Amino acid sequence: MNLRSYLNKIKPNFEEGGKLHAFRSVFDGFETFLYVPNDTAKSGVNIHDAIDSKRIMSMVVIALMPAMLFGMYNIGYQNYLAAGTLESAGFWEIFIYGFLAVLPKILVSYIVGLGIEFAWAQWKGEEIQEGYLVSGILIPLIIPIGCPLWMLALACAFSVIFCKEIFGGTGMNIFNPAIAARMFLFFAYPAKMTGDQIWVAKDTIFGLGNALPDGFTAATPLGQIAQGIAPDASICDMICGFIPGSIGETSVIAIAIGAIILLWTGIASWRTMLSVFVGGAVLAFIFQSTGQSMEWWHHFVMGGFAFGAVFMATDPVTSCRTTCGQYIYGFLIGAMAIIIRVMNAGYPEGMMLAIFFGNMFAPTIDHFVVARNISKRAKRGGTK
Repeated sequence: MNLRSYLNKIKPNFEEGGKLHAFRSVFDGFETFLYVPNDTAKSGVNIHDAIDSKRIMSMVVIALMPAMLFGMYNIGYQNYLAAGTLESAGFWEIFIYGFLAVLPKILVSYIVGLGIEFAWAQWKGEEIQEGYLVSGILIPLIIPIGCPLWMLALACAFSVIFCKEIFGGTGMNIFNPAIAARMFLFFAYPAKMTGDQIWVAKDTIFGLGNALPDGFTAATPLGQIAQGIAPDASICDMICGFIPGSIGETSVIAIAIGAIILLWTGIASWRTMLSVFVGGAVLAFIFQSTGQSMEWWHHFVMGGFAFGAVFMATDPVTSCRTTCGQYIYGFLIGAMAIIIRVMNAGYPEGMMLAIFFGNMFAPTIDHFVVARNISKRAKRGGTK
């Protein structure tokens, strides 16, 4: 109540004619983040819902918390494991090391991304949009721990400017900003996004962790398979997430908790999510039947397949809107991810590139689904 009263007291300073009117969009962004706005639309056709977009984005962030927290622990776990000091390290020592390693990436992501969005809103005289609440945490979770901060800052700036604001901001973008940031890093700085030297943190942080040799390498299970080597990690480790990989993509269990939250709240489409796994299973089974040694379901516990299916493919802005289109869209992504993994050893991950192409085809899929429905209704009505 005291905070609400204080905001009401200073609000006139940010309204038309107030001495701080130039920063109205900044004030509005903070106010609507803290409280559901009381403003209502005055024109046009509108759909009223009990939850606004900021609350939806906040729920997605909550769903990402298990993957993020486990990712922090796994960063410390991999460092102590590589140094051979895992048995002597406690839980909190391992977790705090990972927390301190990941925190700068999250801060850089939000500072750069939100800074650009705030500046863009001020320049355009518009409200600050809330889409980056999710992108700001997704981007650090889908990159290796060895990615330099300056590269992360460039990727965040690229995704916000060229894949979001240029198209009109939140709700108008064609490609998922987090996917665009990952693709920018992969094609602009491939040496820092692939290989065996980027998955384990090698430096000490405030006296925690171990300083590993510069030449230390640790391949992901997918990277080992691409090289024709059997993975070192067990299936249990892959499911739990105790393997090298991108920060938030290793634990299937943590991702499943996030999926339950998204499905229970109705934020994510179960059709899209399910069809991604079905598409992946079909192609993986086909490749296994043609002689591939890996079991088809192993694809789901390696790399970013599960993370992409739950958090990236279900993005309501860049995925299909029609019911039938969601099935097609998800199946296309799952199938394409497996095709890339199996047939392109230079890009063993595959999921992020598949979602990028899925975003590209989503409007076309919806167009043909709607056109087909219109045609069927016209035939039932006896019109041409």
